[in-house]
Amino acid sequence: MNKLNGISIKQHLAEMNIHPVKDYGYYDMYHCPFRDDRNASFKVDYQKNVWHDFGTNEGGTMIDLVMRMNNSSFLEAANTLEKKYADVQICNYADNTFSFQGDNPSVIIQNIIPIIHPKLIAWIQERRIDLSLANLYCREIHYRNKDKDYFSIGFGNDKGGYELSSPPNFKGCFPPKGITTIPNNQNICLVFEGFWDFLSYLTLQKVVKSKHDVAVLNSVANVQKAMDFLKSHKEIFTYLDNDEAGQKATELIKSNCISVNDRSERYAGFKDLNDFLRNKPMVKPEVKEKKLGLRR
Repeated sequence: MNKLNGISIKQHLAEMNIHPVKDYGYYDMYHCPFRDDRNASFKVDYQKNVWHDFGTNEGGTMIDLVMRMNNSSFLEAANTLEKKYADVQICNYADNTFSFQGDNPSVIIQNIIPIIHPKLIAWIQERRIDLSLANLYCREIHYRNKDKDYFSIGFGNDKGGYELSSPPNFKGCFPPKGITTIPNNQNICLVFEGFWDFLSYLTLQKVVKSKHDVAVLNSVANVQKAMDFLKSHKEIFTYLDNDEAGQKATELIKSNCISVNDRSERYAGFKDLNDFLRNKPMVKPEVKEKKLGLRR
């Protein structure tokens, strides 16, 4: 996806009649294109071809911007860019790294690509998730923290941060921390604790996209942050962990929403939905016996 991230953000915004308010040479300041912004706090760096919204502490590449502006998935944003700029000459930027001056400015994202590293692919397979499904919702994030380079599977949240996961059991977050919502304009919302559970649900349902709205908490500590989104639905189905924290979060949702269905009993005896999937017996494909052409 580096090619798509080489599409000029300035050109893309200009085609939508969005132009800079302040010119600083190698970067300009805009009114943010996806929220009310009277202070022109949206920065576009022309040398790196990345953006940063100082009002929300979000930022990223060309694909990230399309995802944010269109409220779309990674795959939908990539398809939009591929169709729109099929015949456009793409520039190569020498350095498209970017960082957030937020909770941890020492962490710098160096690259965001589809998941291709063998260790991460093996990690996905161990969790019984199909690689093509993981690549619809996740990315391979390369980042530097205190002069050391790392890579993880990253799942984007609504604030522009990434939930990170890598073997054997690393969990982290590139700030800002937040929930992930996938709205489909439905009255039913499914709630998951983490993105592995969300991908496990899709795997078990044998679909690549839920027909319902989805809220991934990215930590039960974020349940209150999701409440406004959850309250806008007539019916909630929770798929949280079978532990004390998961049950407390479910009870909190029940106390704030009209109709809540706790689905954790369906994977009782397992820590979470992904644990259930990983321990579920694999169904072997039926092998039909070949006819030998022999008569009795």
